[in-house]
Amino acid sequence: MHTTSSSSQIQSDLVHLYRKALLKGVPLEELEKKVRRHVDRLEVTESIESTETEERTEEIKRRIPKFVRVGAFVLPVVFLSIGLYLVGSAVVPILGYYANTLPSVRASTLTAPIPKEQVMDVTPLVIAQSADSAIKEIQEPRIIDEELDYTNLNNWFENVNVPELTGQAQASEQRITQYTIDIPKLDIANAVVEVGGTDLNESLIAYPGTALPGEHGAPVIFGHSVLRQWYNPSEKNPRRYNSIFSTIMTLEPGDKIYVTADGVRYTYLVQDKTEVKPEDVYILNQDFGSKKLKLVTCTPEGTYLRRGVITAQLINEE
Repeated sequence: MHTTSSSSQIQSDLVHLYRKALLKGVPLEELEKKVRRHVDRLEVTESIESTETEERTEEIKRRIPKFVRVGAFVLPVVFLSIGLYLVGSAVVPILGYYANTLPSVRASTLTAPIPKEQVMDVTPLVIAQSADSAIKEIQEPRIIDEELDYTNLNNWFENVNVPELTGQAQASEQRITQYTIDIPKLDIANAVVEVGGTDLNESLIAYPGTALPGEHGAPVIFGHSVLRQWYNPSEKNPRRYNSIFSTIMTLEPGDKIYVTADGVRYTYLVQDKTEVKPEDVYILNQDFGSKKLKLVTCTPEGTYLRRGVITAQLINEE
């Protein structure tokens, strides 16, 4: 307000001087000297006011506690850094998966006259289907207004017709309902596998009807995955199963997996790894001409876009 008043006054003085000069015939040189004096006054006034403003600002800053001033500068930087870290921690592992892990993952191929997601072994030992299972029920569209919980194995094959597996594995289920798995390369030790369970927060789950360790066929074991930075398979971690299979797609052919069931330790050697679509239920197939093991998780880690499958061959039991 003070600056505006001073400027207005000076402008009014200049106009007044020019009028007097025109009326009295004052020489131009004298008029310019007077104008110069007024301009100098304006500059000095502005300089003084600027100095006073800076002094008042500094005085206000000095009255504010130092920790408040430092916090006002540091907090925005900290929040920005945290935001960048969170975004990077989600994006970088996924990009790293596509750049480093995915090239070594075999593309799943299956030659068949029908879509591979509908292909299952058709021997009586593998699939038991009632006569009316081929009849599709017509249902009203179902709207899901919440995210599916993928720690529940029942949600992994949502809206997909999964046949009931039967055969020698089913007969053995009454004998063994739980066993353990060790993967030294991934620091996984003594991880519990429940046969036919559903809660992946509590254990790994062997799909019901698939083989037991050491039998012909293949146990198909499911485990949850999260972003790799949260990977903690330690037995001391109460939430270990929430992240336990986050890194299985880094396994390479030749890596060993140990399974202990009913007092017997089985050694499996990784042979292959592949990716399939969520609806590809043929990964549950049982080949009774071999003794294998399949580990399944969501990929890329921390997402539910596809399914990663590790296949291993039994090489020893003791």
